[in-house]
Amino acid sequence: MEALGALEQWPVEHAAAGVLTWEEGERAAPALIATVGDLGRAFAWASVTKLATSLAAHIAAEELTLPLDAPAGPPGATVAHLLSHASGLAPGTRTVLAPPGQRRIYSNAGYEWAADLVAERAEMDFSEYLADAVLGPLAMDSARLGPADSPAAGLVGTLGDLLALAAELITPALVSSTTADQARRVAFPGLAGTLPGFGRQQPCDWGLGPEIRGDKRPHWTGASNSRSTFGHFGQAGGFLWVDPVAHVALAVLTDRDFGPWAAAAWPPLADAVLAELREARPL
Repeated sequence: MEALGALEQWPVEHAAAGVLTWEEGERAAPALIATVGDLGRAFAWASVTKLATSLAAHIAAEELTLPLDAPAGPPGATVAHLLSHASGLAPGTRTVLAPPGQRRIYSNAGYEWAADLVAERAEMDFSEYLADAVLGPLAMDSARLGPADSPAAGLVGTLGDLLALAAELITPALVSSTTADQARRVAFPGLAGTLPGFGRQQPCDWGLGPEIRGDKRPHWTGASNSRSTFGHFGQAGGFLWVDPVAHVALAVLTDRDFGPWAAAAWPPLADAVLAELREARPL
């Protein structure tokens, strides 16, 4: 795919990318149609970790280990509030900045709190739960979250691992389609907030784990991505987005921290990938 050639011009030492597509249909299996870089090189995922952690939380909810409506976090909040950054917690501490359901405050602390509750209910370390519930079943063989690593931002893994997670988000096997659909719908609609690196957004749409593109401007996906596009990016310089309207997913990992270079490079890559596929087949 010619669009992926843009990565050669990025100011990074190492990068890897892959594109998945699939046909219309509830159980359509995604196909990997293009890659660049070393699929087996380990990269830090930073906040892309949240896609795996939230999936583990959804598995715990389906098992009734920790339901999404269970009280969690600050008074009045639930697991769903924590997963959608609507609990009112500060970004990095368990300080309460707002009542639950009033603001979208991006919070690593909220994810760590949710993971602690899963671990407590499951009676095992969260890193072990994640490995048993997500990493192992998806054959994410190189992905690792150590016991001391943050469930919000601590995963290390390959592009192959990220593509395996992407395939699960496209065609769920570990959770029901109902749960998967709920995860990528806007939770607590209408909340304003700040999208890290891209400023204040009104509204700042978020699902129960994935960020949802909605009408955000500016944004890290392309101008031609649908409003339903969901995924996550990380401060380690990588991302995964899934566009359910275009039937395209793009995963990228790099070894350079997020910064102005990424905000400038990522949206044109998304638009180029979508345009190239649009020329090849109707989207």
